[in-house]
Amino acid sequence: MNLLLLEPADFISDSKVTLGGRRLQHLLEVHRVSEGTSLRAGLVNGRIGEATVLRLTPQTAELAVVLSQLPPPALPVTLLLAMPRPKMLRRILQTVATMGVKQLYLVNSWRVEKSYWQSPWLAPEAIREQLLLGLEQGCDTQLPQVLIRPRFKPFVEDELSAIMADSLALVAHPGSGTPCPVGPLSSLVTLAVGPEGGFIDYEIDKLCKAGFQPVTLGSRILRVETAIPAILGRLFH
Repeated sequence: MNLLLLEPADFISDSKVTLGGRRLQHLLEVHRVSEGTSLRAGLVNGRIGEATVLRLTPQTAELAVVLSQLPPPALPVTLLLAMPRPKMLRRILQTVATMGVKQLYLVNSWRVEKSYWQSPWLAPEAIREQLLLGLEQGCDTQLPQVLIRPRFKPFVEDELSAIMADSLALVAHPGSGTPCPVGPLSSLVTLAVGPEGGFIDYEIDKLCKAGFQPVTLGSRILRVETAIPAILGRLFH
């Protein structure tokens, strides 16, 4: 936890909070805080600043908070991601939140198992939990928006043109001969990343007709959870 994330419900006054549960245990066991300790803190979807421990017990902590700084800027990217395996989804949600992605669409693909869409990890509270962990790591407060689209063809035909408007649209495709651009780019980016094994030819064709350009990172085939930070790092390095 590089940033103590606070919720509005934590505040007992304009400048004081009380904490318990996971965050308190982390402060006690990892940061080893004591009364008078100061650490970085931020309000979910708000500003960043400093929190100072005023009172501490094994069950609760009271902290004084001053939040005066803006969170880091978001990456200018919209990420379209074929629904990954649920265990991988948890790690990916943390990664995209850490790296500054603020809009993520989980979309279907022929290679996506139908059972993935029934995963309890798609529940809003489960998604939010992983995003918060990612924000804590990246010292950010702005929660990404995660939108679920379990039907590929209607999504591409009915929604995608508005989503990708005025952006550079790229689809990660190992079979492409075009290298992924190297940033920092001056334009907004819409990035599509397929499932393990990649999008099938039909899906690539639909995306290309919508205006996407297939790009590759080279001859090596990466796991989705590796490809996402590799591409984002290349585009916005």
